[in-house]
Amino acid sequence: MARDPEPSVVEVVYALPTRQRLVRVPLAEGMTALEAVRASGLLAEFPELDATSVALGIYGRRVDAAQLLSADDRVEIYRPLRLDPRVARRQAAGSDVGRRRTRVRSS
Repeated sequence: MARDPEPSVVEVVYALPTRQRLVRVPLAEGMTALEAVRASGLLAEFPELDATSVALGIYGRRVDAAQLLSADDRVEIYRPLRLDPRVARRQAAGSDVGRRRTRVRSS
């Protein structure tokens, strides 16, 4: 007896520093990234998420909420950055923009 093929699914993931959630959602024909997020239930589970402004990606590549999905896509919900990465690098290096020293050569 032949087995029925497994239904197509997508994963929707959201991570906090101390917790992460992965939800598998059946893929409907023409499903968008935002529709998968809504179907996952993560918007209700994490009230800080706003469907109108949520940032999404598929496998680390930023996509629009209207992006059509394919089987086995992994939709990632991104949190806002707390600090601009350029500012963080400057702070880590202990330097400020415009405060560069020039090296004086001795002869």
